[in-house]
Amino acid sequence: MTENRLKNLALEVLGCFVSALGVYSFAVAAEVPVTGIAGIGAILYHLFGLPIGLSNILLNVPIVLFCFRLLGRDFFLRSVRCMVLFAFFTDFVLPALPVYSGDRFLAALCGGVVMGIGDALIYMQNSSTGGVDFITMAIKVKHPHLPFGNLTFGAALAVILANGLVFRDVDAIIYGLILNFLASYIINRMMFGFNSCMLALIVTDDGPAVCEAIDRAVDRGSTILKAYGGYKQDRRDVVLCACSSKQLYEVEKLMRRLDPNSFMIMLQANEVQGEGFRRLVLGKEQKHR
Repeated sequence: MTENRLKNLALEVLGCFVSALGVYSFAVAAEVPVTGIAGIGAILYHLFGLPIGLSNILLNVPIVLFCFRLLGRDFFLRSVRCMVLFAFFTDFVLPALPVYSGDRFLAALCGGVVMGIGDALIYMQNSSTGGVDFITMAIKVKHPHLPFGNLTFGAALAVILANGLVFRDVDAIIYGLILNFLASYIINRMMFGFNSCMLALIVTDDGPAVCEAIDRAVDRGSTILKAYGGYKQDRRDVVLCACSSKQLYEVEKLMRRLDPNSFMIMLQANEVQGEGFRRLVLGKEQKHR
């Protein structure tokens, strides 16, 4: 347990640094709007010179209190830790390092990718940097079917438009949309792409033999569904197996050798939960047995 906690803490620290790098060294340096409370902090930084990290903490207080009960104590404490880390990196570490001073469009592209990687690392430890993250996490807990990256992108629109109005810069709105779309895409791919897999549906005459062969070849479990043909009404077995793309290739080769007359359908599964696949937890954690 201690080893897992140290690993989670290390990934939180890394995620906070990478996220802060995307915000401060790319987005803020190129005056590209960013999302949520960090985006409001960037506005205050440009208008009044207020430190982004400090603004992020102060603006988070009412939101944290509002979402505390829904998201739980553990999530709250981890998020406070990440807020402090994010503030430390943006206000003390990154100002001492060089920032990107090249093309604004490239800054938006790089900033979006870097922010997305950092935020996803934080979310995957069931934590956040607060602000709009708390609101989107709360929505995700209530409506788990909604893609998390889409929620973060939707929450960003108001702040992006506010940046454009404050600085009277239409280009900033366009660059901000690009940056935040990329960040949302990266978040979705990192958070749920690791759980994505391929799904094989194999119509065969001997389901048990196919299941046994799959288990030996790729060490994956499978399920037999009883079916019958639509034309001849003859009984068939449909073997369902979730596996990686590489394993699916092995299953395909196996079926060509084992049952050349079988019918195989290969599908992309966006997310798989269960034995052999990682389960992503957001908000309140389940009680440990």
